[in-house]
Amino acid sequence: MAPAATSGGGSLPSGFSVLATFPDLLFIFEFIFGGLVWILVASSRVPFPLVQGWVMFVSVFCFVATTILLFLYFVGAHGGDASWIPLDVSYHLIAALFYLSASVLESYATIALKDIVTFGVNGTYRIYQENISAVVFAYVATLIYVIHATFSLFRWKSS
Repeated sequence: MAPAATSGGGSLPSGFSVLATFPDLLFIFEFIFGGLVWILVASSRVPFPLVQGWVMFVSVFCFVATTILLFLYFVGAHGGDASWIPLDVSYHLIAALFYLSASVLESYATIALKDIVTFGVNGTYRIYQENISAVVFAYVATLIYVIHATFSLFRWKSS
């Protein structure tokens, strides 16, 4: 097994140290906020299927990919090989771009939904509130992926 990385280390952690090192600790927050986006968009009505379909794709894809990557790090599949660091950077940059696009589109859908909301009728105001929450959590998830990508770039530079 490879030695555990600290925030300034140049290698990827394995085992339980994945949950104790920065930026890999951010995996937990990526799960939480990405899962919240997934749940909130899935539980609301979909007035704009194409737009919210992309948001669902991004949230499900990133949730599954983050789970797989965390599991691979946890079992030490990288074996201390430094060539996994560019994979880590690439994934988190792509996830950040995906979430940014999903956040903007969910914002658009929520703004457009505001025009058709009837307060107190058929629960559309609740759906509007769910979409507002999804927008906020999508931007938080974007920020977390950007932070993770940035510190993964620092790790790559130091390796």
